[in-house]
Amino acid sequence: MVGRVTAWFDDAARDLPWRRTDCTPWGVLVSEVMLQQTPVVRVEPVWREWLRRWPTPSDLAAAPAAEVLRAWGRLGYPRRALRLHQCAGAIVERHDGAVPDDEAALRALPGIGEYTAAAVRAFAFGRRSVVVDTNVRRVLARTLAGTALAAPSPTAAERDLATAVVPDDDGAAARWAAASMELGALVCTARAPRCHACPVADLCAWRATGHPPDELAHRRRTQAWHGTDRQVRGRVMAALRVADEPVARALLADSGPDPAQVDRCLAGLIEDGLVEQDDAGCYRFPTP
Repeated sequence: MVGRVTAWFDDAARDLPWRRTDCTPWGVLVSEVMLQQTPVVRVEPVWREWLRRWPTPSDLAAAPAAEVLRAWGRLGYPRRALRLHQCAGAIVERHDGAVPDDEAALRALPGIGEYTAAAVRAFAFGRRSVVVDTNVRRVLARTLAGTALAAPSPTAAERDLATAVVPDDDGAAARWAAASMELGALVCTARAPRCHACPVADLCAWRATGHPPDELAHRRRTQAWHGTDRQVRGRVMAALRVADEPVARALLADSGPDPAQVDRCLAGLIEDGLVEQDDAGCYRFPTP
């Protein structure tokens, strides 16, 4: 299976800037953080601008947090921007400004979890690691386990299966990581899999059993957006992003239909370190 998927990837891989040979480990790390729960089409222009402004961890670490949050734009989950900023500072302090290739050292950085550390090790350094994102989990669930989708949360058995599939050779393992992710993103999609275009369709356990439906569908819910705290938080952040000066509470009233909800979201943003309130009671992005 691995050989077929990587051979397919040789022809089908998207030409993404963070996959190119001239991309630095820092560029790969930034891309992996930005791509969390965010589609490529939204990430690519922001990634390009970030790498133009802050091509090294040292450059980002020296930037004001407010500037970093503004540059994050509308990617969503802005805590990722602050984590990247903190991560850059930690790389400067602990690793002389160079992204480490050791998985444990990567996981010790702010905002870098198991998946991101493994992905950076594979994609930035070409080293063997077990890279398992949502796309890979779905590919393995269908081809090997015969289920429509993976369990809502990763299991030990699932991780053991993923580990067993990864080739021993560094280069082959890194290629498999990229190829299996791409297969899940482009062909073995969640809602409309393109089985006719799959290089391992004849090996797929899910297809062989007649594409049985997802047994856990009742536990999977699409996250609501309109009227949620997340939407209100996004509107507050958007208002602060374009403001040259601290913004009065009255000017944020349109961020949500309920004043209590706006106040709750402001309090949450302050607690998360994304917003500050000055002595006049106005709101702004964090100052150095």
